[in-house]
Amino acid sequence: MDLEEVPLGIVRQATKLEDYKFPDHRLRTVMADSTRTPLVIVACGSFSPITYLHLRIFEMALDNIREHTRFEVMGGYYSPVSDHYRKSGLAPANHRVRMCELASERTSSWLMVDAWETLQNNYTRTAVVLDHFDEEINGKRGGVRTKDGKVKKVKIMLLAGGDLIETMAEPNVWADEDLHHILGNYGTLVVERTGADVWGFLLSHDILWQHRKNVLVIKQLIYNDISSTKVRLFIRRGMSIQYLLPNSVIKYIEDHGLYHETEPVKTVILDKGA
Repeated sequence: MDLEEVPLGIVRQATKLEDYKFPDHRLRTVMADSTRTPLVIVACGSFSPITYLHLRIFEMALDNIREHTRFEVMGGYYSPVSDHYRKSGLAPANHRVRMCELASERTSSWLMVDAWETLQNNYTRTAVVLDHFDEEINGKRGGVRTKDGKVKKVKIMLLAGGDLIETMAEPNVWADEDLHHILGNYGTLVVERTGADVWGFLLSHDILWQHRKNVLVIKQLIYNDISSTKVRLFIRRGMSIQYLLPNSVIKYIEDHGLYHETEPVKTVILDKGA
């Protein structure tokens, strides 16, 4: 059966913080290989809307990790930004969360969506979001277990595109203490994008170079430059977005009339991906 034809189950994120429960329905709790280090991958971004590239980068990361590292992936998460992230083109957070749910639940067997960030009263820095995942997985759950019953702490890593990494050099975008916290305590998986010289940037950026052993660069073997910005533009121009997004997301956009208005000019905070 085509995954997109599978009915969406009961998995749906809360819309109020008091009702929030950390999503763990696809989080593996027992490792297959106890010699490896358990890993959870987190992608922070607007996802307005989520595209096939947002889904594909997780699969590219998974292939790279299996081939070149001693990690074992236990799960992957999307963490959409809240409405306090003032960037033009964002649909309301509840719509962006739901589109991510539709995309991940119907096309993947290991990806999940966490709405915690969207439920906060203020803008939440990426460093704090990663701390949240660490607390939920390692603090409250104690990590994961090996087949012989031993407990292992899970490494949390940020999954990001090469364009997001380049914003780390822009003034007043990322605080140095946050970069040290993210790269030193967690690390990042960087997916190369067309035209982005990630290796050159790593060489030139002092903080990234300092933590380079905690930065894994993933090469795109099939280049894909689908962006949420282009998708929104296509919608406003009445152009087809078929095959750029999962069908369930396209239907959701149509049913709710999203992205047809001209995007207002707003203050942009570039601490996340598109």
